[in-house]
Amino acid sequence: MSTAEHPTSTGTGSDSVAVDPIPTSRIGTALFHLGRARRDVVAAVLERRGWSYAVLPYPGYGVDGRARVLARVVLAAPGREPSSVRGVAAWRRLVTLQRSRVDIEVAVPGSGAGAGTVHRVRSGPGGLVDVTLPCTVEPGTHAVTFRVGERPPVQAPVHVADPHARRGIVCDIDDTALVTGLRRPLSAAWRTLTRAFAQRAPVEGMADLLTAVHEEHGGDDGPVVYLSTGPWNFNEPLTRFLRRNGFPAGPLLQTDWGPSSEGFFRDGRAHKRRSLQRLRADFPEVRWLLVGDDGENDPAIYEEFAREHPQHVLAIALRQVGADVGPDTTGGATRTEIRGGTVPVVRGTDGHVLLQRLRTATGATG
Repeated sequence: MSTAEHPTSTGTGSDSVAVDPIPTSRIGTALFHLGRARRDVVAAVLERRGWSYAVLPYPGYGVDGRARVLARVVLAAPGREPSSVRGVAAWRRLVTLQRSRVDIEVAVPGSGAGAGTVHRVRSGPGGLVDVTLPCTVEPGTHAVTFRVGERPPVQAPVHVADPHARRGIVCDIDDTALVTGLRRPLSAAWRTLTRAFAQRAPVEGMADLLTAVHEEHGGDDGPVVYLSTGPWNFNEPLTRFLRRNGFPAGPLLQTDWGPSSEGFFRDGRAHKRRSLQRLRADFPEVRWLLVGDDGENDPAIYEEFAREHPQHVLAIALRQVGADVGPDTTGGATRTEIRGGTVPVVRGTDGHVLLQRLRTATGATG
């Protein structure tokens, strides 16, 4: 049995004294620690009333004998399984009590002598479990089982890629797979927080784009990863949204909202950069199609990654969002200069247009 530990000026006149403002990062750090202390107090009260630890399991991925296992530990009422909640407004999913430093058991699939090995791991900051464990199984989708305390076990899929796969897909969520409207922040926030994900709409043609490319790249054995700056609390309903709307199966890598131990706001751009670097390390032989939109930071992040690691990028596909999309004089395709060559960059208003232009730019047919 193995254990993995997881570590988060004033006044006027000539006699006035200039006072340096408190850095925003220090305010954010203070709020983070204050919020954690408040949660600890509330958790202590609820535990005395019979609440106990529960696991929210998230899909993970694997390759070459190892799997990245993802979950979150929260406090839940007796007889209530947080992972079974359905059809509620998104804001209600943000009201959780995450618990760090909680030991849970994780049973990963395997073959031979290591079959069914149970690992004891500990939740990290924010209750997150993010560990890499041995996983000796054939490519495909397998179940990882989580258990904590006297709660019934819960499961999540781990998508194991073929170690010989050479192409994969990374896809953004907001305004790429899911209509969000981030160019109108207030409307986007209202839509995100007040509607259940079952009421949300997919972006036209994006499921067809990803499915076609995935099949052309080797089907079920190639990695597909969804990348979002949304909170982990939305992972389960977003995963069901993707499945319900015909997107290829794959893990959804997310972050958290609000203050952190390092500042007032969590940096969504840094999260995406770190995630791309992690995928590059976990799949060193894979070249990625990077799918996003031009409404946020995807173009800069993807092109930066392509310049730094040209051997890991097949192409970039960007959905054009907003009413200010002007006439296209490029045929929807350009190229980003990288060391030793270029990477195709295609743009289009929906997945159908992107697929056609991607095939033209990369010389693929289908």
